[in-house]
Amino acid sequence: FFSNFFATSCITMPRTIISVDPKKMPWEQSPPVHNRWHPEIPPVATVQEGEVFKVECIDWTGGQIKNDDSADDVKNVDLTQVHYLSGPISVTGAKPGDLLKVEILNLGPLEGDEWGFTGTFHKDNGGGFLTDHYPDATKACWDFEGVYAKSRHIPGVRFAGLIHPGLIGTAPSAELLTMWNEREAALVAEEGTPQEKTLCGVLHTRPLACLPEVKGAQLGQLGHYRMGERSPSFERVASEAARTVPGRENGGNCDIKNLSRGCTLYLPVFVEGANLSMGDMHFSQGDGEVSFCGAIEMSGFLDLKCSVIKKGMSLLPKVGPNSLCVNPIFEIGPLEPRYSEWLVFEGLSVDEKGRQHYLDASLAYKRAVLNCIKYLAQFGYTEEQVYLLLSCCPCEGRISGIVDVPNAVATLAVPLAIFDQDVRPGHQSFDHIEMLARGIRIERRDLARQSPAPPAPCDPRLEAE
Repeated sequence: FFSNFFATSCITMPRTIISVDPKKMPWEQSPPVHNRWHPEIPPVATVQEGEVFKVECIDWTGGQIKNDDSADDVKNVDLTQVHYLSGPISVTGAKPGDLLKVEILNLGPLEGDEWGFTGTFHKDNGGGFLTDHYPDATKACWDFEGVYAKSRHIPGVRFAGLIHPGLIGTAPSAELLTMWNEREAALVAEEGTPQEKTLCGVLHTRPLACLPEVKGAQLGQLGHYRMGERSPSFERVASEAARTVPGRENGGNCDIKNLSRGCTLYLPVFVEGANLSMGDMHFSQGDGEVSFCGAIEMSGFLDLKCSVIKKGMSLLPKVGPNSLCVNPIFEIGPLEPRYSEWLVFEGLSVDEKGRQHYLDASLAYKRAVLNCIKYLAQFGYTEEQVYLLLSCCPCEGRISGIVDVPNAVATLAVPLAIFDQDVRPGHQSFDHIEMLARGIRIERRDLARQSPAPPAPCDPRLEAE
């Protein structure tokens, strides 16, 4: 007894270096949060190598989405504000050219805020992977019960989550930031021209990239685009700062659902101190996060430990025109939900009009997702409910074939145990199959839907100030 008591009493709790209050506005948080990448956003905390520390994060929209039965907040969400990140955190001893080793020791939802949401954006305000099929905004809210999630908006489903940060990365150098902005601006300039990428014809999310924008910018200690005091450099930095939407060489919004407890990240260091930031906490996510607003989004915390591998960036493969063209490496931990039976759906690089495309893996995955949606919609769900479910449940996406011309083959595997019914072919009653053959479907409670009016992106909390 005494030895166990002594061992327990000697456990050191991690130091909380960044705390947040989800009831406050993003611009009211202290220390301040940020929603852009720029090397001049100053760190709000400093940690030593080997120190265990805790970071709290608000949800990626900064509290714009509510736990209710209307999707109008998703329809009208102000996407110029996203993603809200905690940081930057300076790691003592980290210098450009080093590799930052980040160990995820623990993570979870914030106490007293144990709920999350999944949504689809309206086609004219964000869109998503299947915008051409599901153009309206929808929402499902989820309640957490320990490791499990369930939703009143998608009844008959319950699954174990794998909590992770959708976004974590280091700050870019000025040179890397310029490289990002130039290549993404060139892509946007192609839209509507003969140079536009072929994939634009079958995937309809627009814009093609989110370029720097002063509106919505919060730059930590440099200030907010509208609220409070701003640094003299605010306008310049905000007009240069990269949006946080895609993953890039610094890590960023990679949305890797397996980056949970026990995982390690190896992130390149581009600035003094590395300036690590994180956010976009997810309770669970399906591979691809296909609905875009698409994991179970939540506020949360992470317990981390950082160490520096001197000159370790030289270990990362460089594939591109210069030494900045590297990507992080991730080491997956030992903890994942245990599902043993799966239903797997296949997709090919043939579009919905029957046109053949050449080894197009994105189109093949789109077809696999559509096949899964339309199949599961026969079991009491709307297609929009299944779309949301595939974005946030622990489904597994794979590129199964990428060499057999002309078809790429993608697969989507859905765990059978998450449903309260047997959804395998041939396991339904004769009456159920007969009803489906006659075009009759029985639907359960629906998800949260939008009102008919078109979207008017706006954060009413800002308008009220």
